[in-house]
Amino acid sequence: MNFENEPTIGQGIYTPCDIADILRLPYERVHRWINVYWDGKLGEEYKRTYSWRIDGSQAVSFHTLVEFYLMMLLGEAGVSPRKVMKAHLRLGELYGTPFPFAKGEILENIRTDKKHIYFQLPEGEIISLDGSDQLNLEFIRLFFQRLDFDANDLANKFWPMGKDKAIIVDPKRKFGHPLIGDRNIYPETLYGHFQAGDPIPYIAYVYKIEAREVEDALEFCRAA
Repeated sequence: MNFENEPTIGQGIYTPCDIADILRLPYERVHRWINVYWDGKLGEEYKRTYSWRIDGSQAVSFHTLVEFYLMMLLGEAGVSPRKVMKAHLRLGELYGTPFPFAKGEILENIRTDKKHIYFQLPEGEIISLDGSDQLNLEFIRLFFQRLDFDANDLANKFWPMGKDKAIIVDPKRKFGHPLIGDRNIYPETLYGHFQAGDPIPYIAYVYKIEAREVEDALEFCRAA
């Protein structure tokens, strides 16, 4: 299995704070899940850690960022972390990847009978994830629609606000920092201009982008 447990160009670099901002989740929850589940339970199984340290800061790759969101959805639906970890390990073995929850085929094949949550495997085998509540599958479908996948069917781009918005997370550009469309412009840069009193049309003119792209950047930064 190809582990991404050290910083490499094209894989993205995301600290717990970055993940919390991009996915709009509490920092404490992100920090705990990385250390308890990825580096803890999964790390023990794979004999490797998912995170690395850079200048005293902890960080993970783009695929761990994508997996984190799906695992949080399962957890919030009432699926116990133990059962999510079990499914992750079995799917990882089946598909030969330490990032099964970032794989398109798996994201497409989450199923429910309104009592159980499970994965339908290619051979027909079912991996059940019993939760206390019904999972909102529409929310996972929405997440799937915000991703692009590479030739290996692993997620390689993410639109945190949806593809109708300009904000994109691409691990091959600017270490995976959220950017404005196909431009290497940080949303925070535009937000800084707006906070300083510059009107949206002026910001759009200076950076040669559309006003709606500026508005998307402002919305993203306000939410974070």
